[in-house]
Amino acid sequence: MAMGHPLRSSVPGDRLTVPADGLAATLGHAFARPDLLVEALTHPSALLGRKLRRVTPYERLEFLGDRVLGLAVAEMLYLRYPDEAEGALARRHAALVRREALARVARSTGIAAAIVMAKGEEDTGGRANPGLLADACEAVIGALYCDGGLDVAARFVRSQWEALMEEAEGPPKDAKTELQEWAQGRGKPLPAYRTVGVEGPQHDPVFEVAVEVAGLDPVSGRGSSKRAAEQAAATAMLEKAKMV
Repeated sequence: MAMGHPLRSSVPGDRLTVPADGLAATLGHAFARPDLLVEALTHPSALLGRKLRRVTPYERLEFLGDRVLGLAVAEMLYLRYPDEAEGALARRHAALVRREALARVARSTGIAAAIVMAKGEEDTGGRANPGLLADACEAVIGALYCDGGLDVAARFVRSQWEALMEEAEGPPKDAKTELQEWAQGRGKPLPAYRTVGVEGPQHDPVFEVAVEVAGLDPVSGRGSSKRAAEQAAATAMLEKAKMV
């Protein structure tokens, strides 16, 4: 992949290109299959109404990249904190793979600037959307894995997540604890949780839990256990609270 030039899919007939200025050096990998990076950087909105062969939205690479990122970060934490219990490692892990962390990496590496999206998507703030940036970052990690293997993908993760790991002095608090402290710090009653539904078979249920905090509209979260659903609801409420 030449630096300073657009990256074009190698498949004949594909005309979609993505800007690659500086991106190759940041990723630390020259793609043998450049179409993988094209796919990783192609938002679904860019394909609406177009007839491009073999160029697909990045959801599949995003799915793969999410798992690769999770493994790479878990290994980093396992080696860096040999005396910490599983619960503390899990909280660190959750903070490092959440969309805000991924969006930061997407912006700092140039992935955000290289995403191809429809003009309408960009005009409505798509390039600044943390969820969209996180998805693209995961897709790029998936592309690195497909093209170069786990070592290549993990090397990129280590190069970008080391600094994020350094920022945390101790394991972050779980979402329910953080939400409780947020409410208490503002003189509000403690958050109230209630189960609003259970779906799925008995051996694989999905719980939905709502949480209420004075002064804010209720929100809900889903999970494979009541505790997981409560954590998801608390996380959603914290995101809403930060916008107030």
